[in-house]
Amino acid sequence: MRPNTLKQRIRDNQPIVSAWLSIPSGYSAEILARQGFDCVNVDLQHGMIGFDHAVPMLQAISATDAIPIVRVGNSEPAAMMKLLDAGAYGVICPMISNVEDAQTFVSACRYPPHGNRSFGPARGLLYGGADYAKHANDEILTIGMIETREGLDNVDAIAAVDGLDGLFIGPNDLSLALGKAPMAEPTDPEVVAAIAKILEAAQNQAKVAGIFCSSPAAAAKRIAQGFGFVVPGNDAGMLTQAGRNAVAGARANPAADAGNTKGGSGY
Repeated sequence: MRPNTLKQRIRDNQPIVSAWLSIPSGYSAEILARQGFDCVNVDLQHGMIGFDHAVPMLQAISATDAIPIVRVGNSEPAAMMKLLDAGAYGVICPMISNVEDAQTFVSACRYPPHGNRSFGPARGLLYGGADYAKHANDEILTIGMIETREGLDNVDAIAAVDGLDGLFIGPNDLSLALGKAPMAEPTDPEVVAAIAKILEAAQNQAKVAGIFCSSPAAAAKRIAQGFGFVVPGNDAGMLTQAGRNAVAGARANPAADAGNTKGGSGY
């Protein structure tokens, strides 16, 4: 089976930098997957993406060195199994609030006797190889999101669940759960302390801690804090910022290059 390089990076204590896709496009998935990210996540929870769009996006990512992963819309096992069968090599599951949630999640991603994943890997065989079924339990990455007050209260026990590879923080939802305004980079002391608690719980169990960040600079700071999985923004945000920069640049000084008559590379 094709090795999951994300798991190797975790074992080697090397940070994972992930792209995050919310736009339902195989073309944009392929573009981002070729920019050096360790993995590319297809977001079926808050992204504008359904299963029929996710499959060609996973195919596009699979043609690159980036590992294809998904964030599922909920903890419903059948949906996870279908995306794993479609070739996802990792699953981020939202709303993990207790040990039972974590165990149900992990079980859906593991074949018996270590779980209850139904057999039918379809694209998994194409991407992973003919021996996929033999090694999938070891290679598929499982990361649970801690984003509720209950999840925060149970985070140490959740982190200890066998087969769970890591914990992930969505700062906006965590802030809301604690009665605060949603913030991509929280400054409220209670939310900051909650993030630190989740990070510590993951580290205590030698699990990877992940977090969504507002920018590359914020992601670099999180890595310095000990996070092993960071997302420096999503495709929609990057496109928005690039568009604003393009407009601002074009309007900045119309006469600046008036004397430059050299030809450029047209489109």
